[in-house]
Amino acid sequence: MPPTPRAMNSRTSKARSRTSRWGIPIAAGTSLALVGGVLLWSPTEKADASPAPAAAPRAGFTAVAAGDIAEQCTASSSSCKHPKTAALVKQINPSFVMTMGDNQYDDARLKDFKNYYDKTWGAFKNKTRPVPGNHETYDPAGPLKGYKSYFGSVAYPDGKSYYSYDQGNWHFIALDSNSFDDDEQIDWLKADLAANDKKCVAAYWHHPLFSSGGHGNDPVGRPVWKLLQEHRAELVLNGHDHHYERFAPQNADGKADPNGIVELLGGMGGANPYDIEEVQPNSQKRITKTFGVVKLNFTDTGFSWNLVATDGSTKDTSPSYTCR
Repeated sequence: MPPTPRAMNSRTSKARSRTSRWGIPIAAGTSLALVGGVLLWSPTEKADASPAPAAAPRAGFTAVAAGDIAEQCTASSSSCKHPKTAALVKQINPSFVMTMGDNQYDDARLKDFKNYYDKTWGAFKNKTRPVPGNHETYDPAGPLKGYKSYFGSVAYPDGKSYYSYDQGNWHFIALDSNSFDDDEQIDWLKADLAANDKKCVAAYWHHPLFSSGGHGNDPVGRPVWKLLQEHRAELVLNGHDHHYERFAPQNADGKADPNGIVELLGGMGGANPYDIEEVQPNSQKRITKTFGVVKLNFTDTGFSWNLVATDGSTKDTSPSYTCR
């Protein structure tokens, strides 16, 4: 099941049910024997005193991420890319989907969401956890109107365009970089981070602090990056520039830092690609003119990912990172 967004941390404990290895209750004073492929009961002097097997570690989960997705085109056009990236999502079948803004081009009107995005990525709407990009603010009906109308409470769980949710041992924070100058969002983020009790933290928004693409670095995210690093966040995902890029851990000033945050830029969801303009320090891999999605592999203690192209090939594989 996909995680449920929430505006603030509200923890609930869920008891785990336990079953025997066979799924059959075994009474004291009896034992099981396998004879001719049939399980037979037999009495015994004492119950099996061997220690119970250790509980298996909690399984990991997979998520898919991409930004800059739906041009105003459909599968009837061979040059239309978002039907092809949507096919990848279907094939991967992740626990949930993160979109890093500019979900719909050009003005992100509700009718455009319905005519284009919904025809492809809309198949995963019930498990998509989106954030808005700058194109969502261009709606003639008002900034984010079509975005809010289309995604509804998934994107606005508490009437705000930012939220957080948990999955496994991870805390995910979805932010609106169009309003990083809004004290209310920053105060919310501080409180959300302070209340978090998960070991691993990831955040995502549209405008990257670091990028080697046409838009380049956007300092609007620097205060947020600093807050996240203070709270030992592991990973930041962004869109905006239409290429793929991964960075080594770094601090908000762009200095290599083993205790810094890993940035993943995934703006190759379907919009026309951008060229690499100026390679930034700590950039480890850059790929443009390739459409696809990022398949993220999360465990209780770390993460890694693969860039999967629309032809099904793996174009890049990240290092494996351990949560601090």
